[in-house]
Amino acid sequence: MKKLNKIAILFALCLAPVITRAQDSTLKIPAEVKPFVEKGAAAVALETGDLNGDGTMDFILVTEKTKAETGATDNADDERSLLILVRGGGAGKLTLAKRNEKVVYCRSCGGVMGDPFAGVEVRRNGFTVNNYGGSSWRWSESYVFNYSRRDNTWQLVRATEETFNALEPKKVKTKILLPKNFGKIDINDFDPAKIGKRD
Repeated sequence: MKKLNKIAILFALCLAPVITRAQDSTLKIPAEVKPFVEKGAAAVALETGDLNGDGTMDFILVTEKTKAETGATDNADDERSLLILVRGGGAGKLTLAKRNEKVVYCRSCGGVMGDPFAGVEVRRNGFTVNNYGGSSWRWSESYVFNYSRRDNTWQLVRATEETFNALEPKKVKTKILLPKNFGKIDINDFDPAKIGKRD
């Protein structure tokens, strides 16, 4: 019996680092952000930065509906939401400034490569959303948004699309679109399908 207990303790000690690593990889959501994760949704990404240049730290939160809530199958709608949370007023309380349902691609939108969401990069007065996927033909798409003080919103300023064959990764075809190509697009209204498709 003592031998079994020693084995169990040794097993638990060996397993502890694995459990710790798994917990560390879990996205930690600050208390002030949790109310913006809607019921039946889970946070996928959270980035912080001064998104509107007012000297305070804001957040970009990406969420998706959980399969348990939607009764989802592998082919179910699994679209994601990008939320821009900014501080306002004297108390500096977070408020939802803007929302978009299309800029971050769904879990099943990456083809053979799987989940195509490649992260959000935040900087002062703006951010970039990256997606990557494909199979033998790979594609990547990045969308850059800058804050407009005049319009009090974030607008698309650059869209970069790249495609290449996995067997020839150095032969990349790049397509760059600027406001002169697509006009003024608010983050609320942005839809990748409306500014050009991969060739």
